[in-house]
Amino acid sequence: QVQLVESGGGLVQPGGSLRLSCAASGSIFGINPMGWFRQAPGKQRELVARITSGGNTYYADSVKGRFTISRNGVINTVYLQMNSLKPEDTAVYYCHLLHQWQDYWGQGTQVTVSS
Repeated sequence: QVQLVESGGGLVQPGGSLRLSCAASGSIFGINPMGWFRQAPGKQRELVARITSGGNTYYADSVKGRFTISRNGVINTVYLQMNSLKPEDTAVYYCHLLHQWQDYWGQGTQVTVSS
């Protein structure tokens, strides 16, 4: 069993910054691909950013240049630094991990961008 615990969400004004963290624990070994998804009310869950076991990164066009994903591979922890936040970034953000061909999800953390 693998558990993902997220932290760092909250309320921020437009133009502000937040840093999300996600730590994996349980029956897990090696360095695994991880990522962040988000889901806004009434919309489908979408990929925000991901990072491979080798450290390669991918970003959705809507967040390129504003968000940065990074990881501490030793402890399977992934971070999402979010800068220049916009109201349209408001969503529940979910951490994702792929381990032995299975998908694992965190419980989600709310990010609200509003003045």
